[in-house]
Amino acid sequence: MKQKNTPLFAARLNAFKIGSETYWPGKNFITTSDLLARAATAGVNAADLNYPDHFVDDNPADLLKALTDSGMILNGIAMRYYTKSGYKLGAFTHPNAAVRRAAIDETKRGLDVLAEMGGNLMTLWMGQDGFDYSFQMDYERAWGDTIDAMIEVADHNPAIDIALEYKPNEPRAFALMPDAATTLLAIKEIGRDNTGVTLDFAHVLYADEMPAFAAALIARHSRILGVHLNDGYGKWDNGLMVGAVHPIQTIELLVELERSGYNGAIYFDTFPDHSGLDPVSEAQTNIEILQRLRATAVRLMDNGELQSAIARQDAPTAMRIVQSTMLA
Repeated sequence: MKQKNTPLFAARLNAFKIGSETYWPGKNFITTSDLLARAATAGVNAADLNYPDHFVDDNPADLLKALTDSGMILNGIAMRYYTKSGYKLGAFTHPNAAVRRAAIDETKRGLDVLAEMGGNLMTLWMGQDGFDYSFQMDYERAWGDTIDAMIEVADHNPAIDIALEYKPNEPRAFALMPDAATTLLAIKEIGRDNTGVTLDFAHVLYADEMPAFAAALIARHSRILGVHLNDGYGKWDNGLMVGAVHPIQTIELLVELERSGYNGAIYFDTFPDHSGLDPVSEAQTNIEILQRLRATAVRLMDNGELQSAIARQDAPTAMRIVQSTMLA
C-alpha cells in the first residue's frame, strides 16, 4: 500500500470493552466515545463505526467531537443488521418484503449519518443473507432482491463508496456472497461506480483463497475499498493477530496492495475477546507487526531477483529471497 506520513489504523471498537470494570472502575455504562478514547491509547488513529449500534447513545455530533478529542478520523461506517432478531432470515433477502424495505431504509439512514459526519465509505457485510438448508431459499429471487437493494443503496448517495465484505458463512450456513468471484459478479450486475470490495484476510482464508490473488482479481475488475487484517487457520473466522499464522501470505497481500495503489486505512478485525487479551496491547502488537511486515513488503517490491524468480515460477528462489528478507 502507499506509504503515508501518518498511516491510518483502525480496529474493532467493541473489543475495547474488555476489562471495562478495571479500566473504568465504578462506571456502569460504557459509551462509544469511551471506546474511541481507549482505542486511541493503542495508537489507533481512525475509526469504523457500526450503524446503528454505535449511535444508540451517541449522536453524530458527539461522536465527531469524540473522534477529534481522541486524535482520530472517521474511516467509515459499517452496517450491522445481524444484531436485530428481525433480520435472522435475511436483510436484503428476507422473504417478507416489508422487512427487506426496512433493511434498505435503515441502510439509507446510515448513509445519511455518514454524509452528515463527512465520511465517504459504507461497508456492507451481509452475513444474515444466506441459507441453511436445501429447498429453503429461492436462489434466483434472493439474488435479484440483493442486487436491486444494492442498486438502490448505491444510488442513494453516489458520493459515498459502498464496499461489499464477503465471507463464506456465519451466521448462515451459506452466504449469498461467499467469495471474491461471486462478489465481483454482483458488483458487475449492480453496475455502479461507487461500489467495490472490502477484503478481510481471515474471510479470504476461510473461502480457501490466496489473499494476494483475491486482491489482484478485485483490483482488476473493481476496486479495493477497504482492508481488514487479521489471521486464522482457515477453518473459521478466528480473528487472530496480524501475521500470527500466515506472515508470508500477509506480506504478499501487502505487496499486491502496493501494486494496486491502495492507500486506505488498515482495519484490524481481530478478536482479543476470544482469549480475554488486553485489547490495547493486542492493537499495539498489530500495529507494530504490520509496520514490520509492510517494511518487508516495500523491500520486496524493488527486488529484481524476486521478480525474475516469479516470472519463471521459481518457487525455491522466491522463498529464499522472501524468507531471508523477512528474517534479516
